[in-house]
Amino acid sequence: MLRTHCLLWAADPSNPWALAHGIKTLGPSFLASDGRKAADVIIHDFLLRNVKPDGGPGLGAPYGYLRYAADGTPIEPHTNLNLKALAADVRLPLTTKYKASFGDVTLKQLVESAKAGFVHAPTAPEYWRDLGWTLGVFAVSEKPGTKWKGADGKEVDLDRVYDDALTELETETADLKNGLEKHLPQVDKRKQGVYAHSCGGLHFVQGVLAWARHPAVKKKWGARLDTQVAIHFYRLESERRQYDAAFQQAQSSMPQFKLPVLVQMVKFYGHWLETCAHFRDDFGWKPTADQKQDLNRAKAYLDVAVRALEESKALETMPQLKQTQKQVYLDLIGDSCHAAHGLEAFP
Repeated sequence: MLRTHCLLWAADPSNPWALAHGIKTLGPSFLASDGRKAADVIIHDFLLRNVKPDGGPGLGAPYGYLRYAADGTPIEPHTNLNLKALAADVRLPLTTKYKASFGDVTLKQLVESAKAGFVHAPTAPEYWRDLGWTLGVFAVSEKPGTKWKGADGKEVDLDRVYDDALTELETETADLKNGLEKHLPQVDKRKQGVYAHSCGGLHFVQGVLAWARHPAVKKKWGARLDTQVAIHFYRLESERRQYDAAFQQAQSSMPQFKLPVLVQMVKFYGHWLETCAHFRDDFGWKPTADQKQDLNRAKAYLDVAVRALEESKALETMPQLKQTQKQVYLDLIGDSCHAAHGLEAFP
């Protein structure tokens, strides 16, 4: 059901963000509803060329996207999300060539553009909240020891960027680590730390830890990497308890929140499973017996949430939701794709 929903609703050629989610889940041959390859639509119809070194979509970047269209449709709301779908999620060769509105461009050129427009700003919270997708790109396109001159004229040391990112992730998950160590049943979500990010910070987790795909990095990070994996597994039951409580409250006294809570449940369980797949595929994580049980639990929780969505008939009212609850409409597209991707990673 999730794949079908993704296939139908992520194919909108006027919504490149949705197309990128379709590519992640359904592969590089995924087609937009107008018959073109989704990747061709994203790049031809939406990629912009910056002809001024200090203007355009990104400081110093020759190529880029607007974040949103005039009507609010997401184009690339998170920096390098579209590039990550192609270069990291489905691992197309960087030599792959596309026709943009202004001429041919390769994925390698888009990666170099991302590097040219990059500025490492570790003291800015908004920097970290937008960085996960870029980290995902650099993890597969670059190697340890890579350095270049950034858009602000300063040297970018990629090892330093990822080391800083891991330190930031540790800071942002400190509450969760404390809950894990004290065996607390849950750590309340108050938009603190990692919860200040979209999607509960799981894209940031994925992007940071993807650097451990390089054996030297995995060895250097060692126990710090293991701790982040343990925190991720602790989050499953901590957040399940809170979602279950919210859903029970919605059912009993706040029915207007039932659909948004269900959507958030699908978002979390889908992203949680998908992040586990990143651990496995990026740095060779292998689940323990207890973690295998958690994986099965997460699939079961997701199954219950999706069945409740089906029973609510929300998936049958997408055109109405687009007009009345735009964010719920978008979440049902993106999160269906993430959830299908996460489920299929652990058949």
